[in-house]
Amino acid sequence: MLQPINLQEKLLTLRNKQLKSSDIDIWLQDIFLNLEEARTVTKAKLKQENVAENTNQFHIDLVNRNAIFHIDQIQKLCIDYRLRFLDTSFFKGDYPEETITKIHELERIHDTHLEGFKIVAPSVLFRLKKADDPLLFAPMGNGYYYLIHKWGNDIHPLRKLKFWFVKDLDNFIFTLLALCFIFSLATHTFFFREHSSISYFIVLFLFYFKGAVGLSLLWGISLGKNFNKYIWNSKYDKVS
Repeated sequence: MLQPINLQEKLLTLRNKQLKSSDIDIWLQDIFLNLEEARTVTKAKLKQENVAENTNQFHIDLVNRNAIFHIDQIQKLCIDYRLRFLDTSFFKGDYPEETITKIHELERIHDTHLEGFKIVAPSVLFRLKKADDPLLFAPMGNGYYYLIHKWGNDIHPLRKLKFWFVKDLDNFIFTLLALCFIFSLATHTFFFREHSSISYFIVLFLFYFKGAVGLSLLWGISLGKNFNKYIWNSKYDKVS
């Protein structure tokens, strides 16, 4: 009676006919050596500086529609959460092995060699080794980017609120006005007691606001700080 054929066993028999038992170990070593060399090359590529804007070719039928983003969307995300969008050559963190695997998987699926990598991460990750939700992208052209991998810790839910006041100049001025108004409201009776009036309140408010603006300028200039709107794609740690 005919026995069913086990395709895995057949394949193994064919391989063993081509390779001697002593050669199988060498063959396996060559496979893993080539894989390790490919991963090393990819890691080195992530550290290289992009001298020009790169465009990677993707097969339209094979792309993940939830991984394609325009530069305007990335810019808004960075401004809202005070993040940077820079070449991977500036990134000081480590790349998990899963990231390298995903790059190779995309290259295999789309029959291409990816380059021109960009990354979204908090500013501190471009100075120190930490793990706070980096996003690795590859450019597609015309301002579009393909999200390759996200790893690390998720961004704190209050981060957007934390950096709202330095999102742009309008938010900063509004924050100073609101704080000075609250301080004036809380302290005007302490300073003027029974003589307190709307005129004195305005004078105290202007005094607080003038001081707040002066201290903010001193703090901002001395530490080289700037608004989210202007640093999201800046490679410089401080205002030049």
